[in-house]
Amino acid sequence: MRQDVRLGLILQRLNESGSVGVTELATELGVSEASVRRDLHRLEQQHLLTRTHGGAVASGVLYELPMRYRGGQHHEAKRAIAAAAVTLVTPETQSVGLNGGTTTTEVARALAGRPGLRVVTNALNIASELAVRSTIELVVSGGSARPESYELVGPLAEQTLAHLNLDLAFIGVDGISPAAGLTTHHEVEAQTNRALARTAERVVVVADSSKIGRRGFAKIGDLAMATDLITDTAAPSDAVETLRGAGVKVHLVEPR
Repeated sequence: MRQDVRLGLILQRLNESGSVGVTELATELGVSEASVRRDLHRLEQQHLLTRTHGGAVASGVLYELPMRYRGGQHHEAKRAIAAAAVTLVTPETQSVGLNGGTTTTEVARALAGRPGLRVVTNALNIASELAVRSTIELVVSGGSARPESYELVGPLAEQTLAHLNLDLAFIGVDGISPAAGLTTHHEVEAQTNRALARTAERVVVVADSSKIGRRGFAKIGDLAMATDLITDTAAPSDAVETLRGAGVKVHLVEPR
């Protein structure tokens, strides 16, 4: 198991219970206790936890997992979602928008082989990957960078996006439910994502099954904002049917 995946799982356990033990983590992760201690030391250096005798406790409220530790979670599902997402990009599609997140990053990688597209994004990591693709015209919004998600957000980003018209936008979320709509963890990020979604004729939410039926702190928009949802087959069937009943076209994919 890669270290970044282990670190993400440790932070996830802290988020769930507030504390973790070295022995329990070593058993769960399948590594030595010495490796776990090194992992905890690294996270403590980043002020993401506080070491204790035999383990660690959360430093503050870990309500949002930093993006650099999210990539290993549901990775196969996200790749399958991305493969399905690019099938919605027809020959008539000229412009595509992407917000930040691990799933939209996989979509961007899948789109890299599609020539002739104009891609608009507010995500720095996506921009860096697509900037070297000479077959793609890349447009990057301005804004203030959020280190948790690598997104450019705020009034400058929203002003840029307000003057664009896109054929299709792929929007990553931290939660989607009929009651709460499309949600994320941060209110400023939600406002910028809302601005991006409003530019598009068709809005496709890309979210693995862990996001279905959940609600984040900040609302991006009502469920009606999304025309489609692409998720994996582990999504709760009752939640999927509720979303379909609310008018969202749900595409289910099987992780490879």
